Amino acid sequence: MCGILAILGYHEAHLQRSKVLDLSRRLRHRGPDWSGLYHHQNFYLAHERLAIVDPASGDQPLYNEDKSIVVAVNGEVYNHEALKASMEHNYNTQSDCEVIAHLYEDFGEDMVQKLDGMFSFVLLDTRDNSFIAARDPIGITPLYFGWGSDGSVWFASEMKALVDDCERFETFPPGHLYSSKAGGLRRWYNPPWFSESIPSMPYNPLALREAFEKAVVKRLMTDVPFGVLLSGGLDSSLVASVASRHLASTKAGRQWGPQLHTFCVGLKGSPDLKAAKEVADYLGTIHHEFYFTIQEGLDALRDVIYHIETYDVTTIRASTPMFLMSRKIKALGVKMVLSGEGSDEIFGGYLYFHKAPNKEEFHRETCRKIKSLYLYDCLRANKATSAWGVEARVPFLDKEFVDIAMSIDPSEKMIRPGERIEKWIMRRAFDDEEKPYLPKHILYRQKEQFSDGVGYGWIDSLKAFATKQVSDRMMANAMFVYPHNTPQTKEAYYYRMLFERVFPQESARLSVPGGPSVACSTAAAVAWDEAWSKNLDPSGRAATGVHADAYESSEAHPQTSTVEEISKEQLKLCPQVVVAS
Repeated sequence: MCGILAILGYHEAHLQRSKVLDLSRRLRHRGPDWSGLYHHQNFYLAHERLAIVDPASGDQPLYNEDKSIVVAVNGEVYNHEALKASMEHNYNTQSDCEVIAHLYEDFGEDMVQKLDGMFSFVLLDTRDNSFIAARDPIGITPLYFGWGSDGSVWFASEMKALVDDCERFETFPPGHLYSSKAGGLRRWYNPPWFSESIPSMPYNPLALREAFEKAVVKRLMTDVPFGVLLSGGLDSSLVASVASRHLASTKAGRQWGPQLHTFCVGLKGSPDLKAAKEVADYLGTIHHEFYFTIQEGLDALRDVIYHIETYDVTTIRASTPMFLMSRKIKALGVKMVLSGEGSDEIFGGYLYFHKAPNKEEFHRETCRKIKSLYLYDCLRANKATSAWGVEARVPFLDKEFVDIAMSIDPSEKMIRPGERIEKWIMRRAFDDEEKPYLPKHILYRQKEQFSDGVGYGWIDSLKAFATKQVSDRMMANAMFVYPHNTPQTKEAYYYRMLFERVFPQESARLSVPGGPSVACSTAAAVAWDEAWSKNLDPSGRAATGVHADAYESSEAHPQTSTVEEISKEQLKLCPQVVVAS
């Protein structure tokens, strides 16, 4: 994963090359392999490269033949070879991203529809000094944009490169394109599920399996060592199983060997470590098991918040072990990993989905969850790994796979106690008696959220630690100190304090979503169970009556109590995550 910074249309007297280099350096953890800077009149494109495909000659920015079109890209274009074959151009590199410059030359702004991958890019057309910026459909790669007082427009992979010089900045919405010619944003990604209309396509387990296998295999496009993040849960285990099964037939397998590397992290004795080891043994992977202590996790919180750029509680809980694991992975010389994010949103895998009242509400909640992934799990997976120069790829968020999975009649995804557990249609699709992908008890293991699976002691210790850092008086005045997204627990208050120390700008605090949540639900789904409004906590154990180790009551965990109790009437008025349309 790379880092990009673009400063477009700045006032000549206000910006020196050295200043741009300093700002780009703030993104170098994302791309430690090479730095590139392009300057044309009052336009700058800067790039910090993590070399995954074509490490020898793929340095950026990249150009068309006559260098009139310049592009800086963060991400991967999985169909670049097919796209190159469909056009008549001379290519200067073997980089998958160079094709973007040529696509624009042939098809203009509409070329973004042809890309299959995860990407954020800024492209400058020096023929008329127009520019565009675009982000992938789901928002797997991060992108922010802002405005300078001199009339300049800025884009960056992380907001830390914008905070000092932009009067205002915000998150660039997924599936959108910014055009200087049009003077604003438009959504280029418009799948049928985006409208939240209820689909009716029959469930075809074989079609679902084939689409997922295709998604995994295309993400084995790499010229560097790689592996799979394996928690032992369904999602990461399926990624590892499919990758392991197909690796030998790929270029990556021939280059780096047919045996897959897998990685897991947790407190000693955690559920994930045990389950991951069992899956790794079953698949025959080279398995790497990493441990962290509670104190190591607590010590990392400041760095985690700086890199992840959020104060959202569940994101920080899950980001910390992933951040620590990524550092260990990079120390082994690995630069790319596959991960299992996205499945729970697509298939209703979170435990609170057990309480979905009907298939319509079930489907609408999955749509809301996918639309907001860029604020939560995609943010975590990308930035926690990129903090150490590691790239995370997510097969479940493959554009074709998402379209197929979200076309299935949601009644097939509904949980039926005693008959079907969460994500049953995915489990059933890979329940192959002749050539098993996974052992049965792993294939049908109950969902554990990553922050829970690394060890229940992690979350409990975070709450206890925050209680010592934040007094009751501080909580009583929380709504005055932090009127926007007022922290509702001491844990949330502590994270907010750390965040505000490094990102005190109003635009920064507005970039983080808020609202009530139970077991990672949206605000709308909290209303599915009256008891949840009294036990608002993003841990899966907050799904009372569902999780085997659920909290018995909110009284048993006083740190989760809110500043003021949220009534049912208030819940109906709580804003959902705002997604640009």
